[in-house]
Formats: sequence, C-alpha cells, structure tokens
Amino acid sequence: MDIELKSFKNLSDFDNILVTDANGKVIFYDLADLQVLKELDQRPEDFIGQHVTDSYRDLTAENSTIMTVLKTGWPICDVKQEITTKRGKSIVSVNSTYPIKKDDKIIGAVEFSKHFFEKGSIQHLDKYARHKIYRKNNTVYTIDDIITVNSSMEAVKRKIEKIAKTDSTVLIHGRTGTGKEVVAQAIHNLSERYNKPFISLNCGAVPANLLESTLFGTNKGSFTGSEDMPGLFEQADGGTLFLDEINSLEISLQVKLLKAIEEKTIRRIGGKKNIIVDLRVVSATNEDPDILLEEKRLREDLYYRLGVVQIDLPNLADRKEDIDVLLEHYVNFYNSHMNIFIEHVQKEVVDCFKTYEWPGNIRELKNAIETAFNNANTNEITLEDIPARIRKYNRTIISGQLELQGCSLPEAVDAYEKGIIVSELQKSNGVIAQAARQLGISKQSLKYKMDKYKLR
Repeated sequence: MDIELKSFKNLSDFDNILVTDANGKVIFYDLADLQVLKELDQRPEDFIGQHVTDSYRDLTAENSTIMTVLKTGWPICDVKQEITTKRGKSIVSVNSTYPIKKDDKIIGAVEFSKHFFEKGSIQHLDKYARHKIYRKNNTVYTIDDIITVNSSMEAVKRKIEKIAKTDSTVLIHGRTGTGKEVVAQAIHNLSERYNKPFISLNCGAVPANLLESTLFGTNKGSFTGSEDMPGLFEQADGGTLFLDEINSLEISLQVKLLKAIEEKTIRRIGGKKNIIVDLRVVSATNEDPDILLEEKRLREDLYYRLGVVQIDLPNLADRKEDIDVLLEHYVNFYNSHMNIFIEHVQKEVVDCFKTYEWPGNIRELKNAIETAFNNANTNEITLEDIPARIRKYNRTIISGQLELQGCSLPEAVDAYEKGIIVSELQKSNGVIAQAARQLGISKQSLKYKMDKYKLR
C-alpha cells in the first residue's frame, strides 16, 4: 500500500486526519477538536460510514477534494475550502489530500486538515466565551450584549460609554433579572481598567460572618484555622470590584466598606498594616435606594459614596418593544448552543410575551425561551412550548379585560392596581414593608393605596 506524500510538508501543520475508502465513505478519522463534529450535527459513532459529502449543503463529488483525488489519483495540497454545514454554518479549512494506492489501484484517500473558526464564519467559540479577549479579565459581557431598541435603555448605554472613562463609583439599581451584572461588566470593559481583573461578589450569597474576611482577607493566626488569604479588594487591585445586592450588608460592615472606599486602603483581619488598593467599585441593588435609606438598611454616607453615578434599569415590562429583538437574539443564541434548530416563533407566542409582565425580567425571558426549545417538537415554537404560567397569565388578562368592558379607564386602572397590591400583600403575608419593596414604592405610598382601596 502506498500513500503519495511528495509535496507534503509537516504533519504538525494539521489538526485532523480523515481516511475514506475508494467510494468516499469515511473509514477512519482523528479530530483535534470534537466541536467540528458538533457543528456538523454528528455524533462520533455516526460519522464512520458516511459519505464525505453527506454533512454539507454545498459539497459535491465535483468540488470535494477527496472525491477529486479519488478520481484523478493526484494529490491536492494546501487548498483553502469554505463549505456550509447542513445547519447553515460556514467552516473554513485548509486541506492536503492524498490518494492511497495498492498495486497502482486507488483504494482510498487520506486528508489532513486544519479548521479555522473565524468571526462571521462560525459561532462555536461563542459557546466558551463570546469575547475571547475579555474573558481573560473574568468577564463575558460587553456593551454589545445590552440588546435594546428602547429609548431608556439606549440612554443607559450612552451613559455607560461616558462614565466608563472615569473612576467614579457607580450604583446600579434594577429589579432581579434586569441585567445589572451585564452593565457592570460593560463599564469595566469600556474603561482603561479592562486589562485588569473584574471581581464580582453577590453580598447576599455569603454568610454574614464570612463577608468581612471575603472582602478584606485574613492574616495567618488571626483566628483559629485562618491562613494568609487576600480578600476581594486585593484580588481586584487595578481593576473593578462589583458588589451585587449591596443592601444585604450588615450596618457594621457598611462602615468598614465606606472607610475602605474612601481611603483606598484595607487591612486584613488579624493584619497589622494597611494595604493600598487601586480599584473602581461598582455596586448594585434590586431594591429602591430611597426605601433602603428610609428603612435605615443602607447608610446614607455609604449610599452617597457608592452612588456618585446611579444607573436605573427599567423592568422588561416597561420596555415591551424590546421583546422582538430579545426573542430573536435568544433564539439565535440557543440555535447555536443547543442541539435543536428553531426557524420560527408562532405569532401567538410573541403576542403572549408582550402581554406578560415578566417579574423575572430578561432572565425570565431567556429561561422561557430555553424551556420552549426543550419542549418544541418541530422547528417552530408554539404556545404549548412556553411555560404554563405565561400562558395562564395571558388568559387571565384577556378574561379580566372582558369583565372590565363597560368600565371607565380610571375604574379599570384602579381595579388592575388593586389586584396587584392584593397579590403582593398575600405573598408577603401582610408585611407592608416587604410588599412595598416588591412593588417598588415607599411604605407611605402603599399605606395610602391600601386606604384608598379599603384593604385595611
């Protein structure tokens, strides 16, 4: 058996090897990147035995390098090919293909190839990190990930571009799921600190007794079992420290946090010297800062220090015009990330999404689309594929609209507002402060509305 390698250079120049029989059926392959098979919508066990042209839309016996070599018996070296998979994705590769002969008879072909995943030609690298440069600083988002056609959000993006050039502290206020982390990372990646780390902490996810050591670090011997450990302030040195759910911090720790931000120095627990840190602090809260101040759960001096610049993110319910672009964005996202391809979303689904109030905001929308992908039986998302709570809400609203026919607009608005207040009071077991926080209004405002609707 003989393989003609007269013009072959170095095996190290290539990543993949593919061997076919005389008819072009795959009998052996060795791929450096199994993602190639995923992009072809193939499993490893299915690939063997297939014809080399079966996995592509535009590869034929006439333009296939392997089929040409099998036909002519002559090697083809260093040929660049751009071919389209069955799923419509483009793959660019450089191939060197050689005939395999036995007694001057062609019995197969071997192809050495290297794939190039270029922007605009293939999307699979997005599955690991959408921004390959920025991922080295612990981020995955840039300002381009803020998908919107809403005027308020467009203003937020312009504000981000402007304030990113400064080192002022930023307080982001928005309900759960509105994209506070995306905004924080966008600020970091537009700043001069983008080459330094972005360190993120959800203050509500760390036990209160560990928060101080988490933020400021420890020195060995400061308490039983402690070691020399830098805190997040030191880890973020030169970059950005993002503190989410800042309202979860106990008042005593808020005092220490204020001192660290003001003086740009910290001292580890058990330490004897101050450590100078150079970083930008971006914080976030899912509760109205005015309510936090009113209820004395956030110190005024810390609020003024954290909120030199404040960004208020609107709820998805207040930017319904973004439903279309977000829906398209996440359908494309899951088409690239899941082993499912959706071509169309039923109009009734879009209408239902625009009626729903989205208490979980963009995160809930993204999850709803993922649910639909898992439920879909065809390449179309239907009403039966989306979460039941969204379908039921839509039907309830339609029913309520029919019941309110004949009412004046003020009466209809009052009835709707009363229903929302009753629902939140039930969820909070009658705790007015908690219900007010969820509604985004002050306790005084809620008490006024409860009196108005005779709810107490």
